[in-house]
Amino acid sequence: MEDPMSDLTAVSVKEKEYQALASGAALQLRPQFGILLLGERDRADFLQRMTTNDIARLQPGQAALTILTSPVARIDAVFSVLGRQDDLMLLASDGQADALRQHLQSQIFFMDKVTVIDESANLGRLRLLGPAAGELLQAAGLPQPASDDHFLEEESVIVLRQERYDIPGYEVISCVNTMDALQERLTDAGAVLLAGADSYEARRVELGRPRPGKELTDAFSPLETGMAWVCAEDKGCYTGQEIIARQLTYDKVTRTLVRLHSELPLSEGAAVSFDGRAVGTVTSSAVSPTTGPAALAVLKRPHNTEGVEVTVEGGAAHVEQILPPGR
Repeated sequence: MEDPMSDLTAVSVKEKEYQALASGAALQLRPQFGILLLGERDRADFLQRMTTNDIARLQPGQAALTILTSPVARIDAVFSVLGRQDDLMLLASDGQADALRQHLQSQIFFMDKVTVIDESANLGRLRLLGPAAGELLQAAGLPQPASDDHFLEEESVIVLRQERYDIPGYEVISCVNTMDALQERLTDAGAVLLAGADSYEARRVELGRPRPGKELTDAFSPLETGMAWVCAEDKGCYTGQEIIARQLTYDKVTRTLVRLHSELPLSEGAAVSFDGRAVGTVTSSAVSPTTGPAALAVLKRPHNTEGVEVTVEGGAAHVEQILPPGR
């Protein structure tokens, strides 16, 4: 017979995780999130011509999220770039480091002075999430960057602050053989270790933050997934740039990322319809302890506006628009 207390314990743990994400500090282990190093003199120019953000402006200590887009402006890869004195550090998405390395390597021309090295076996990553994450870093004796998209490096530990991407927090990078000690240091200071993905997904969906493998895929463009802020408008050409510029100039973004609220949980991949016509797809689904079932979806306009009632799996769902990060 199943122990009735086991479910209560599971719920309690999940609630504790969620509260840490919403009002405290939570720690997420990221063993599959790899790291690349881009070296040699042309490293910044190389990424500048291939990705959406203005990598050439980065000074040591500054970072930028950027997107590798296809010739038709679909998302191929999303990664963070840390400007350092002698190289660029690339933080790949979950399980994507090797694919990113191969793609970058294939784009190096004979005149380019660029090297790509996969350091995933040597460097590990953690993410400290939640509004109290900065205070907890200080309590743990770790550096705390003062501004978004800036990082500090002390005693072989790098801490990157990211407010607009993912659940707001800090990426912590160090040698793999020190990761257990770092984890213990942070949990001793009060961070709640996330045991699974449910609480993380609930908070992410609440915040309307897209992520690779869900919304940030080759099914969509950056502008369709709320990532216009990662597309620099005042830089030179890059793959997919003409299409993105045209979409912005002529208001050609015909679908956008929204949040859906419903009575019952929605299935990822489910079709969203309005008056019998398909208008989009559910990309993420979660159940929040505070707001109940919620989902992210990319919907065609005008059905992507606040308060519109759409149909998903035979039931009603209501559209909530997602504000750009920082607003």
